[in-house]
Amino acid sequence: MAFNTAGYQAYQKNKYQTASPHRLTLMLYNGAIQFAGQAKAAIQQNNIVDTNTYIQKTQDIIYELISSLNMKEGGEIARNLRQLYFYMINKLIDANIKKRVDFIEEIIGLLNELREAWDQIGKGGTLGQS
Repeated sequence: MAFNTAGYQAYQKNKYQTASPHRLTLMLYNGAIQFAGQAKAAIQQNNIVDTNTYIQKTQDIIYELISSLNMKEGGEIARNLRQLYFYMINKLIDANIKKRVDFIEEIIGLLNELREAWDQIGKGGTLGQS
């Protein structure tokens, strides 16, 4: 049985294009957690190239989360999230330089907490995201 790559790619593209902003944010958190986990594994395997790749992918997603903040309407929550996201970026830079698994674990923990909170808010809630 052959795998239909074009069909799968169309499905994946459609999945993101039709997702609500709430669902897209959950997908970003899930992706960041996944890549951070892969970065942790790469550090444990002393794989410098993959460590760098997965940390950069995690950072890219966090930058996307930062860009999705609605600073005008999100008020203090948005400002606090922005500070937390920048803290995570800096911690990931340190993790990449120092190859520290514990730094990655901290980021995974923070991302999990944020994902759970965002999930609890529900599709109608707001947390400073646009």
